[in-house]
Amino acid sequence: MASTASTMTSTIPMTAEDKWGGGNEPMRASYGKLMMWFFLLSDAFTFSGLLLAYGALRMSNDAWPLPDHVFSSFPGGIHNAPLIFVTLMTFVLIVSSVTMFKAVQEGHRENKNGVAFWLLLTIIGGLTFLGCQAWEWNTLINKEHMTITTNPFARHTENGVYLEGDGHHIKPGDTFKKGDSYMLHKHNGEWVRLKYRNEKGEVKLQQFGPQAFGQLFFTITGFHGFHVFSGVVLLLIILINVISGVYVERRNGYEMVEKVGLYWHFVDLVWVFVFLCFYLL
Repeated sequence: MASTASTMTSTIPMTAEDKWGGGNEPMRASYGKLMMWFFLLSDAFTFSGLLLAYGALRMSNDAWPLPDHVFSSFPGGIHNAPLIFVTLMTFVLIVSSVTMFKAVQEGHRENKNGVAFWLLLTIIGGLTFLGCQAWEWNTLINKEHMTITTNPFARHTENGVYLEGDGHHIKPGDTFKKGDSYMLHKHNGEWVRLKYRNEKGEVKLQQFGPQAFGQLFFTITGFHGFHVFSGVVLLLIILINVISGVYVERRNGYEMVEKVGLYWHFVDLVWVFVFLCFYLL
């Protein structure tokens, strides 16, 4: 009878109070980790909405700029190097994700020095990425004159022949086909908008590219950059705590490092989708 009673007791399901009363960790995860997952899930919805809006506008506009034409600059005055610089940025961020993983791994081993070393490398990677993004923004804004209201990059929506040149690459009589990329220029503070004649014989001016391109680019990459900056700040705080020995007495495998690591991996994963949408499609 005693064994039967114990069996019946063990099969009684746990109530909600038993699960969330603080004594048990739901799904074998700490409450801190669960809250981080909830935050990342809500953040994923925000990025998804922005990228879906970009995709919808991108597919509905024939004049949308080609990434190879827009992102072709490289430090040192190098041009016509499509996507090389942004590929370097992506590589740096992916490497920082690897160093973050190593920091979490060393935390599980309770290796204080190892955690500090790999966290420092992750911070350096994050700062390098932010520096690269700052250079890219500066190039697009100050040299290419792209803003949230003016987009000098576009594609022709019809065939035609230029009636005048820009003094650099385009000469009078040069032909172009629908879908060819072009970029407007500024000379002495004024936009150079060349005249051309389309197949119908109509004389027209080059048109600016869709404003939504600059608006979405600066909004989405800026939003992601803010996440990277926030992550670097968090990593600096965690690094200071690691060096001062705050987590040594807790003996919980440096869980705080693991929670920040989840955030950092999420930021890296989001950049993969941003890279795909803006720079490859």
